[in-house]
Amino acid sequence: MKRRTVLSMEQALSLPYATLRFAQLGWRVIRIEAIGGGGLPGDPNRYIGGRVVDDDRRTYFIAPNVGKEAIALNLKDPRGQQVLRKLLVELDVDVFCCNTVPRRYTQLGIDYETLAAVKPDLIWAAISAMGPDYPDAPGYDPVIQAMSGYMELTGPADGPPTLSGVPLVDLKAGDEVYANVMLALAERAETGKGTRIDVSMLQAAASWLITTLPLLDFDCHSSEITRCGNEHRKFIPTNVYPTLDGFIYMAIGSDVQWQRLVAIPKFAGAGNAARATNEGRHAEREAIHRDIAAATRLYTTAEISADFRAATIPHAPIHDIPAVRDMAALANKLTTTCLPDGRRVRMQPMAVDRPDAPSELAFPPKYGQHTRSVLTEAGCSAAEIAALEHDGVVAAN
Repeated sequence: MKRRTVLSMEQALSLPYATLRFAQLGWRVIRIEAIGGGGLPGDPNRYIGGRVVDDDRRTYFIAPNVGKEAIALNLKDPRGQQVLRKLLVELDVDVFCCNTVPRRYTQLGIDYETLAAVKPDLIWAAISAMGPDYPDAPGYDPVIQAMSGYMELTGPADGPPTLSGVPLVDLKAGDEVYANVMLALAERAETGKGTRIDVSMLQAAASWLITTLPLLDFDCHSSEITRCGNEHRKFIPTNVYPTLDGFIYMAIGSDVQWQRLVAIPKFAGAGNAARATNEGRHAEREAIHRDIAAATRLYTTAEISADFRAATIPHAPIHDIPAVRDMAALANKLTTTCLPDGRRVRMQPMAVDRPDAPSELAFPPKYGQHTRSVLTEAGCSAAEIAALEHDGVVAAN
């Protein structure tokens, strides 16, 4: 089977995360970074976080960019655009990706029409803040979290709107690129034709408002579509409760589970006839939370967990990140990379196991590390590459 090749003009997180998923499958991913711009060269995320091995591969940059190659190309120069088109054909690129603002597509010669003219079966995928209808809007995860209502839905009811602890919108947009490229490849196998894919971060984020946005047309109460802390808006009781040595999360999803809860001697005092149904529990939700918290805070997390396990009640301790990494269910599924000095770095697992996927990926490349080798592979001579370097059309490390 032909190894897929992805050429991606990428920076920040949303698109590098998408192309990481391709790298995790063993695909070839070549990231294009800009030349010039007045700041530090390449992806600004190269310079975020603690120093790892050198200045342009810091901690925040590592995990999304393992397993990739890197070239530096000046697409403001017509010769750089010509090089890009040459790479598409000579490397038989399957997928081209970008996550710059849409108004720059034509300026940089990366618009679908231009690239599809030289490679008609190309799958072209872009991430932007609000899609091509809003060509100037920059796409930053926190801004889209605010715009899409995520912040309005996150945090305590009596507190301010709050960002999620994970950059959900960046990652959602990246997953949409991944999923839609896979669909486009399946369609291309039947038709031989390429596809244009535009991922709007705002629209992708709003697609997840499945439990709130439709309620507007059901004349919902305002409390159903705003912050509610750690509670579930519909299922009572579902919340975080204090224990002697920390916290535990419990989720009651049915009246049967409620019956099993109040059958535990520790929680018998929380039960009464009015609370037998979820609708009845809604009317007494605050009192129920107080009753349960009064019981849980008398015992350790382990003691409460033992009771909940015996009663088959959904629950979990509140893990910190080191505890998540060390969980038995995840510890042998983590992906890894190796620093140049041989030290092994553990990273997040793949989303879904694949027996043929590599578990260790190469350490991220330096800026322009593969420019010369990739251009040579595409048929450029050493003299041509040297001239392009001299003129600032390409850059090599």
